[in-house]
Amino acid sequence: MSDLDQGFSPAPVATRTELRLDSITYVAGRTLLDDVSVVFPAGKVTALSGPSGSGKTTLLSIAGGLLQPTSGTAALDGQEMWTGSGDPLPEVAFVLQVYGLVPILSARENVSIALRARGTAPADADEAAEAALARFGIADLGERQVEELSGGQMQRVACARGFVVGAQVLLADEPTSELDEGNRGVVLQELREEAARGAVVVVATHDPAVVEACDLHIALDEGRVVR
Repeated sequence: MSDLDQGFSPAPVATRTELRLDSITYVAGRTLLDDVSVVFPAGKVTALSGPSGSGKTTLLSIAGGLLQPTSGTAALDGQEMWTGSGDPLPEVAFVLQVYGLVPILSARENVSIALRARGTAPADADEAAEAALARFGIADLGERQVEELSGGQMQRVACARGFVVGAQVLLADEPTSELDEGNRGVVLQELREEAARGAVVVVATHDPAVVEACDLHIALDEGRVVR
């Protein structure tokens, strides 16, 4: 059985039920998060809103194990997200606001590499990458270099890379900011599909339409939860 058959199709995830952040404070010159406690449940799409500088990206980074909080804990069903290295757990996937694509690779290779890093055979990874690009309507762009893509196309490639691994936790930072209404709808539908298979899905956004489309809503302002 190939790695693709073993877990990189949209199959139900394991028995994780929630990502819990308790009393999170993060100080980096100034206080970016101040005693934030939130729960992100599996099976739901949670919107994380707030103005620029409110702490959304910092909170996602702590939730996914990229940053160590100054105080407080972030845990997936009791498993600490911070591992001491700044590398996320294999259960976690990100869609980054800055895309994080590798310029010297094609669109397909940028998606495929997320699976290869998890031990998937190259042929299976490439096949899954093609399918992931198709989910976002860009299967025809697989051979394009990143520098040949528009901002909206790069954003959809970043989505495909984040979604392709079938993670238990999917953290998306402004995944629709460069997209028109039609493509925004595609991304929102795919976020719902990830939640439907049992994943924890969190979307940082400033777009009221995205907030309205989510199941739950948490609002930040000046590093504190206001809703």
